Amino acid sequence: MATESPPGELGAKAPPFSLPATDGRTYTLDNVRRPLGLVVIFMCNHCPYVKAALPRIVRDAQDLAKLDIGVVGINANDSSAYPEDSFESMVALSAEWQLPFPYLHDASQQVARAYGAVCTPEFYGFDGGLLLRYRGRLDASRKDPMPDAHRELFDAMQQIAQTGRGPDTQYPALGCSIKWKTA
Repeated sequence: MATESPPGELGAKAPPFSLPATDGRTYTLDNVRRPLGLVVIFMCNHCPYVKAALPRIVRDAQDLAKLDIGVVGINANDSSAYPEDSFESMVALSAEWQLPFPYLHDASQQVARAYGAVCTPEFYGFDGGLLLRYRGRLDASRKDPMPDAHRELFDAMQQIAQTGRGPDTQYPALGCSIKWKTA
């Protein structure tokens, strides 16, 4: 069932993290930030919304790097209930798509909870001081990519890098719910 993200607490500080990545390294918030900002993507392997968005996520991550904005992907799904979201499957997806950003595993789900993440893909855009300036979607596409869709996240991050402010109008992310572990 599709889940929509709530509005972001604009101005909130990015919660810190230290998580293992598909490249064998451990990354922290400070490792992935760049001088002009950071995009944190909550994503996974099995979600049809993520699968449909991957080509555009890769494109935008490459273009954001040219603007000195970092990007990181985080998978917090319960892989025991969703084996396609296992760390081993994350490694395979990262290699297949040649992800131009670290893809991190939040096995404890503590990072997703700290960010208030609810769905995949969900995008958080932070300025150079790691203050939240954008929370929402990549673009208006859903499970069926729209080739001419406005690049909402990219344009928002470009504006944030130039002005320190996010767009006045922000649209919620829509995707698969994060698969939380049962207590």
